[in-house]
Formats: sequence, structure tokens, C-alpha cells
Amino acid sequence: MSGLFITFEGGDGSGKTTQVQLLASWLESLGKKILLTREPGGTDVGLELRNIVLHRKGALAPRAEALLYAADRAHHIYSVVKPALGAGTTVVQDRYLDSSVAYQGAGRVLQEQEVKDLSLWATEGLLPDLTIVLDAPAPYLRARISGDDRVFDRLEAEGDDFHERVREAYHRFAEVEPHRIHILDATQSVEDIHQQVRQLVSSKTG
Repeated sequence: MSGLFITFEGGDGSGKTTQVQLLASWLESLGKKILLTREPGGTDVGLELRNIVLHRKGALAPRAEALLYAADRAHHIYSVVKPALGAGTTVVQDRYLDSSVAYQGAGRVLQEQEVKDLSLWATEGLLPDLTIVLDAPAPYLRARISGDDRVFDRLEAEGDDFHERVREAYHRFAEVEPHRIHILDATQSVEDIHQQVRQLVSSKTG
């Protein structure tokens, strides 16, 4: 596949969506063909699964949650991402398999490698060319997204201990795969982060 696959990770409130949009706009200004997408919810099927995993009332078994994310991912990669990459498009995506390993693996205290293997099977082994993790302490991120009568989804509503396990997992991933995963301080200004993102992407494109 000739396209570049870039994913953004991090806790809710870390500014992923903003950085995804800024990167897509910058790449488009350079004449690049861009696909902007997300998980869960990058397809019609994904929107239905997103509603289940994030907004369903009541308990959901951790393994069932992991399987639902993998099902969304399998369909999304097969029907949207791989065709775009095959056509030479740069795919900029909000969350991918590292989210499942962090949230369902570390957060829900499942075996991280099993969760990763599930997603790799679902996607036929597709890994991003570059993964950018926006990092900040859980209390800092919670303060960012609180207010305005916001209703937290099922994962946002988890306690700081859950979100710190997720954060620590991302740091472990970056230690294991430093060529792919890069951690940026999410407490910096939006423009400072964007400039660092541009440098990382430029290093992959030459």
C-alpha cells in the first residue's frame, strides 16, 4: 500500500481531535490526498457499535467490550482504510488498535497482548506508519472536559486510576515501538503541539 497511515492516541481531553484536523488541513495545503477518520464510528456499522460501547446503559463485560471494538476495527479497516491506503491516500485517524490495548487491556485489566493480537487478527496485521500519543495526567484531562453539563461516556466516566493505567500503557508502548509511537506533552499550546506533529510527519514522508 502506497498511502501513509497516521493515528492519534491519548486520553479524552488531550486535544486529539484538534490535532487531527490541523494535520489534515496542513497536508491538504501541501496537495496531499487525505482521508480523515476515527474509531469507533468510521463507518455506518461503526456508528452503531460506537453507541453500544460508549453509551449503552448498564454493565458490559470487558471481553465483550474488546470484541466489539475489534469488530468495528475489522470492518473499518477492510472497507475504508485499506482501500484508501491502496489508492495512495494519507489516512489520518483518531484512535486505532493502541486504544484497545490501553483501554481494554490496561484499563480493564485484560491481557494486553491478547487484546493486541485480537486487533491484529481483525485488521490482517495492519499497523500505522506513525502513531502520535498526546499525553497528560488524568486529573488534568478530566478538568479539561468537565463543565457545561457534559455527560461522560462509559470510558470517560471511569476513575483516575483507570485513566492512569491507560496513560502508563501508552508510555510502555512507546518504549517498545519507538520507531512508530511518539509521545507529545498535551499540556503545551495547540500550535506548539501542531508544529511537533508536522516534524514527526515530515520525518516519515521525507
